[in-house]
Amino acid sequence: MAKKNSNPNLDPNAFRDSLASVREDGKRIWVYPKKVKGFFYTYRTYFSWLLLAILFVGPFIKIEGRPYMLFNIFERKFIIFGAAFWPQDTHLLIFLLLIFFVFIILFTVVFGRVWCGWACPQTLFMEMVFRKIEYAIEGDANQQRALNEGPWTGEKIWKKSLKLSVFAFFSLLIGHLVMAYLIGIDQVKEIVTQPPTENMAGFIGLVAFSGIFMFVFAWFREQACIVVCPYGRLQGVLLDDNSINVMYDYVRGEPRAPIRKNQVDAAPKGDCVDCGLCVQVCPTGIDIRNGTQMECVNCTACIDACDEVMLKVERPTGLIRYASENSIKEGFQKLFTGRVKGYTVVLLVLVAAFVTLIATRSDLEATITRFPGMTYQARPDGKVSNLYNITLINKTFEPQSVEIASLIDGIEVEIVGDTNWVLEPQTKFEGRFFLVQEQEEVKIPQQKVHLVLSAEGEEFDDIETNFMAPVGGKN
Repeated sequence: MAKKNSNPNLDPNAFRDSLASVREDGKRIWVYPKKVKGFFYTYRTYFSWLLLAILFVGPFIKIEGRPYMLFNIFERKFIIFGAAFWPQDTHLLIFLLLIFFVFIILFTVVFGRVWCGWACPQTLFMEMVFRKIEYAIEGDANQQRALNEGPWTGEKIWKKSLKLSVFAFFSLLIGHLVMAYLIGIDQVKEIVTQPPTENMAGFIGLVAFSGIFMFVFAWFREQACIVVCPYGRLQGVLLDDNSINVMYDYVRGEPRAPIRKNQVDAAPKGDCVDCGLCVQVCPTGIDIRNGTQMECVNCTACIDACDEVMLKVERPTGLIRYASENSIKEGFQKLFTGRVKGYTVVLLVLVAAFVTLIATRSDLEATITRFPGMTYQARPDGKVSNLYNITLINKTFEPQSVEIASLIDGIEVEIVGDTNWVLEPQTKFEGRFFLVQEQEEVKIPQQKVHLVLSAEGEEFDDIETNFMAPVGGKN
C-alpha cells in the first residue's frame, strides 16, 4: 500500500512503475548503499558469522565417515542430517520440499521477508562479506561513487585490482564450498590436488561455480534479489495487512518536513525529517516510506539509520520498525489469523506424513524384472528356466549380505555368477538369477511366484513375479 507523499503533485504509486535500480531508458542505476551501523546491523553481523561458520563447516562434518549433508544431484544421492535418500526415495524428497515451501509460506505470512534480510546466502555473502570488503578498500558510498566516476589514476587501478582480487579469492572459496555440498569434500580435495586433466569435469565445475559467484557479487548484486529470485514477487500473494515487515509509520511520520533553525510554522509536522538516510543505506535503492515493495529484503538498514536520526533530533525511535499495516493504521496486531491457522494445519499434516514414511522406510530395496527379449529356456536335463534382473540398493551405512529364495514348491533360485550378494554401504548392486522348475511340474503357462529377500537373516522384501513355461512336457 502506497503511503502519503509529501509532494501532492506526484503520483503516490509512481514508484511501482519501475525498479528503483533501473532508469527510464532501461539502463541500470548502480546502487551505492551508505555504510550502516546500529542495533539491528550489529546483531545481523553476529548472526551472519554464526550462519557462515555453519555453512563452511558443514561439508567437513561426518558421522562414522559419511557426510552429514550431501546434495549429489549428479548421482541422485542425497544425505540430509545423516539420512540417505536415493532416487527410489523421491516421494520422501518431495514431502521434504513441500514441508520446506509450506514453512517458508507460513513464515512469510507471519513475519514477511525476515529470511531474506537475515539468513539468505545471497544477503549473507553480499552484505556481510563482499560489501564489507568494498567498504574497507574503496571507502563509503560517496567515496565509491567518486572513485568510479573519476579518471583511471594509479590509486583507482590499485584499489580496483585489489578489490577484484579479493572478490575472486572469496568467489573461488564459495565455489569450492558449493561443490563440496554437491559431490563431497573428499572428491573436492582430489580435484584440487590433482592436475585438471585428471578430472576435467570437476575442474570445469569449480571454475564455473566460482565464475558465477564472481559475476553475482561483483556486478549483478541486488539484481539477483530483484530480477532473478521469485520470492519477492510472492509477497503480493502471501502478505496481508497482518504480516510483519519492515514498515514506515506513516501515521506518525507524515507530513514530512526537515528541521530548520528559527523556523516558525504553525502547520502540523510528522516525525519524519525527510533526511533521506533510509534511502541512502538501502542495498536495493528503494524508499521504504513508499510502503511494502517487491525490492525490500527486510535487511533493517533503514531502521538503524532512522533510529540514529531520531535520537539526534530527540524524537522516539521506531519510526521505521518491524510492524504490520494494521498495527500502524489501526493500532493493533493480530498474528494468528485464519490463513495462518490453515497453513499451520497443512504443515503439521505434511510433517506427520513425512515422519510416518521415514519410520516405515526400508533400509534395503529390491527391484526384479524379467530379462528383456527372453521368455523361457528349455534345458537338456528336463528343466525349464526364466532369467531375471535384480537391482538392490543398500541405503544403510553398513555392508549387507542379501539372500533370495522362492516361496513356491518346486521352483528354485539359481544365481548367475557370484552367489554371495554383498552390498557395500550406500551402494547399488545389479545381478541376474534364474528361476528353475521341472518341465513336467509346470501346470499353467504363466504362474505367480513369490520371492523373499533377506539380509543378515532378516526378511526385508517379498516380491511377486511371473514364471513362464509350456505346460507339462509340451515344448
